[in-house]
Parts: sequence; structure tokens; C-alpha cells
Amino acid sequence: MRTIYLAGGCFWGMQKFFDQFEGVLSTQVGYANGPDRAPTYQQVCQDSGHAETVRIDYDEGKLSLDRLLELFFMVIDPLSLNKQGGDEGIQYRTGVYYTDPDQLPALRSAFEREAAKVGAPLAVELLPLKNFFPAEEYHQKYLDKNPGGYCHIPQRMMHLE
Repeated sequence: MRTIYLAGGCFWGMQKFFDQFEGVLSTQVGYANGPDRAPTYQQVCQDSGHAETVRIDYDEGKLSLDRLLELFFMVIDPLSLNKQGGDEGIQYRTGVYYTDPDQLPALRSAFEREAAKVGAPLAVELLPLKNFFPAEEYHQKYLDKNPGGYCHIPQRMMHLE
């Protein structure tokens, strides 16, 4: 099992999107790379400095890190700073946070490919994971519990596999 942390705007949609793929073993939404204290959702919405992030545990034999990043870049605007869809603020910044330095060459390669594809430097952080605090329970699998909930990711992208 491998783990990667992806911040792609609102974490509800990101979790729902990644849960559909074979090889994703589990996902958990939370707050990453802010100050070293667990925030509440209200604090995150008031610019605590944390990013809404999805922890993804995956089976690399079924789903490569490279493919995960291809999927990630399909559902974000990699040139948008602190904004995805109708959501705006530092908590909606995009980022890829890793805990295993062995992942860095693959991550850099994916970022280079995406930058070449869009023809500009990316507004996506690529950093080691500083911290991750699980979000409140009502945020976990939110779009499964609330199918009509807002999401910047188009509904058609939730049924790719």
C-alpha cells in the first residue's frame, strides 16, 4: 500500500472522484500543510492556512502514482491559484503532498508533463506533507451522504471506471 495526499479544491468532490477507481483502497478528507494544530472546518474557512486535502491509500500494483496524477490533473485547473470552480480561498489551493521521498521523481515528471501540456508554470504545490488532520465525520464521503451537494468536478467525471 502507498499513500499520497492531493489537494484539489473542495475535498468532497475529490474524495468522490478518487473513490471510483480500482486500486484506491481508502480515502479520507482532511486539512493539510497548515499550522501544526488541528483546525475545525470553521477555522479552515477563515484562512487557517490548511488546504482541503484527500489522503489516498492505493495499491500500486493496480493503480500507479503516475495514473493517479493524470486523474488529478483531469479534474483541477492547474493554473488557478487558491480557486477551483466556485470555491475561492487558501483552503482551496491545489497541491500534491508526499511522505515518501521515493515518490518525488515520478511526481516531478508528472508536473513537468502537465506544465508542458498547459504551456505555463503550474499553480500546484509539490511539497512534503507537513501535517494532516482528518476532517470532521460529516465531511467524510459527503457526496455519498448528500448526492445533491455542490462539487466543482462535473458529475460525468464521477463515473469513469
